[in-house]
Amino acid sequence: MPTPPDAAPSFAEAARFWVRLGCISFGGPAGQIAIMHREVVERRRWLGERDFTGALNFCMLLPGPEALQLAIYLGWKLHGIRGGLVAGLGFIVPAIVLLLALSWLYAAFGSVPAVAGVLFGLKAAVLALVLQALLRLGRRALQGPLHVALAATAFLALELLRVPFPLIVLAAGLAGLAGAWHAPRAESRQPYPTGKGAPIRIAATGLVLWLVPLLLVAAALGPQSLWTRLYLFMTQAALVTFGGAYAVLGYVTEHLVRGLGWLTAEQAVAGLALAETTPGPLVIVLQFMGFMAGWNQPGALAAPAGALLAALLASWATFLPSFVFIFLGAPYVERLTRAPRVAGALAGITAAVVGIIAALALLLARVVVLPQGWAGPIAWPAPVIALAVWWMLERTRLELHWVLAAAALAGLAARSLGWA
Repeated sequence: MPTPPDAAPSFAEAARFWVRLGCISFGGPAGQIAIMHREVVERRRWLGERDFTGALNFCMLLPGPEALQLAIYLGWKLHGIRGGLVAGLGFIVPAIVLLLALSWLYAAFGSVPAVAGVLFGLKAAVLALVLQALLRLGRRALQGPLHVALAATAFLALELLRVPFPLIVLAAGLAGLAGAWHAPRAESRQPYPTGKGAPIRIAATGLVLWLVPLLLVAAALGPQSLWTRLYLFMTQAALVTFGGAYAVLGYVTEHLVRGLGWLTAEQAVAGLALAETTPGPLVIVLQFMGFMAGWNQPGALAAPAGALLAALLASWATFLPSFVFIFLGAPYVERLTRAPRVAGALAGITAAVVGIIAALALLLARVVVLPQGWAGPIAWPAPVIALAVWWMLERTRLELHWVLAAAALAGLAARSLGWA
């Protein structure tokens, strides 16, 4: 039998843990979830295996960064809403602060040869990371002809037909739901929670917290300003962010780069490279994209101020829904995770995400390996660095931050020698 959990920690002890976790949570969602399991379940024994597994399954059903949502849920399980707030904020605030600093350094000094060399190596490493994620997710998600067809259709729809990302997600979810429509219902002994007014209060609070920045920015800078439009778009992106940062980056890049011209594809890829070097959820890359949009299109504000405001609005729109989703759904975890139709819809969406990530990999390959376009020369150090990163990730036990550091040094050396 599993060892029962120990007594719950004090609120102060848990708060210290969540802040520390936010400072060391490198390695993407898989590494972050592993750290939480080791610390919360195995080492500190604050929660049992069943609670942790149920929470993880629930978070996988939601749009948004699953590692952040898992931290919020675990904090909620230990200390209610205040625990969830501290856990979530502790998990993301260090990443927000660090990426703001890196964003400014990139915008101000990104063309300096040494900085450009480091970024060259990091972008090559990101290509390897995305391809690795694509293969791993593909092996897990493509379990039958329907899922393979959904992945291929999603790739073609996004890459060739320019179908909006939300429509792809919706269609894939409906296809998965249809495939599981006749599955037997699972029985759950979990009672419905009491306090029926709580969901209304949570939803209303979340709506107010979302509306206040929108109204302030629209009143001060105009409803058609970059900041207002960016806030609305990032909110939309947050609500369809199934499959993590790799999936949503293709959608956001399509809109902000090709649609609006607020930043370049090279800047988007550089943002993903910088986000990989920070702790916290990888979807923090959307904050960087907001920063660069505000930097490139300052409008009524000076570049640093406009970029900072755009970055903070992007982060608020990206992460606020995760808190609302968890506080709304946490009491219903077992019922939701045991519903076959919900699982079928999620499987369809996950299959489509494979095709979406494949489209992102194609974009990365073009930007990193063929920086001058399909007809230009190959930047041959990039695939070499990418292959080396792949080998280190697959064949060694090196932590991701050491692998990224090695890639950065290799990129710096290649640029210094005139090879890139």
